[in-house]
Amino acid sequence: MKKTLITALLAASASLANAGTVLVVLSDSDHLNLRAGKTMTTGFFLNELMQPVEVFLKAGHNVVFATPTGKAPSVDQKSDDVNFFGGDEQARKESRALLTTLKLTSKTGSPVISLKQVKKIGYEKFDAVFVPGGHAPMQDLLKDRELGQLLNNFHANNKVTGTTCHGTIALLSTISDASSYVKSLEEGKRNAPSSNWIYKDYKMTAFTNEEEEQSKGFLNGGQMKLFPQDGLTSAGAKFSEAKAWSENVVEDRELISGQNPQSAKAVATAMLKKFQ
Repeated sequence: MKKTLITALLAASASLANAGTVLVVLSDSDHLNLRAGKTMTTGFFLNELMQPVEVFLKAGHNVVFATPTGKAPSVDQKSDDVNFFGGDEQARKESRALLTTLKLTSKTGSPVISLKQVKKIGYEKFDAVFVPGGHAPMQDLLKDRELGQLLNNFHANNKVTGTTCHGTIALLSTISDASSYVKSLEEGKRNAPSSNWIYKDYKMTAFTNEEEEQSKGFLNGGQMKLFPQDGLTSAGAKFSEAKAWSENVVEDRELISGQNPQSAKAVATAMLKKFQ
């Protein structure tokens, strides 16, 4: 079923002269390991995924969803809150409806494919890649080898790469032996990676340390092993920080990053301007 769906999507892309195909990469983890053996239930943030997807679809582009193993992703139930939609209840309802229509979180009917399948299809079939936030990327995407290969390819070919909030941490996956490097960061070591990071000296943003402190109630008394801002700056990023919870989109070469949930839709709009 997934093979048929992806074939249909790519065929549709070829049939529309101005249409592109956006690859959306999500974590397939439904939890985040915290310090002292604690865990928290998490997933992607509703608005950070669905509002950009809506932007891509309304612009006439195709969207393909992938996770590391092809497992259906999970939505963070805490994100189903009108406050993350700027108080717009209609926008929240539209995102919920689109999520239901796409069946992304369905255990049996999800259209999500694995990153291995993406590689088999061919990276050249995709015009842009987008990684939304929620805490889940902190569990797996920051050290996923196949995602690192994909991002290295997009970087080498100057293809549009968008991230929001905790999703920006996925850029660490391009570091050689990212698993070991991430482990050292989680242990409190702030050394630069042993090999040159492809995004070194890039201007970028992500969920800030200040925002992490202000939202630590989400962790139910637990502590994160690593904050995105610390991980990215240690690797060599030029981190851009705006006022907490305000929209902030940073562009540098092929990379477009957003600071927080409030920035997600603006990231998608900026991405469109680069590949339309």
